[in-house]
Amino acid sequence: MPPTEEIVCTADDCFLDLFENHYTYDVPDDLEVSDLSCPVCGGTDCLEPVEL
Repeated sequence: MPPTEEIVCTADDCFLDLFENHYTYDVPDDLEVSDLSCPVCGGTDCLEPVEL
């Protein structure tokens, strides 16, 4: 199964609190949350993975 990751946006002016990212089988091993951007505010340094 390809990995799934829950990510939170911590930007004060963003109304998105959590989103789930579903990867494909060919996701690069070195991909990190810092490579992504928030789908609402576009920020990159405000994203943090949810640790369960």
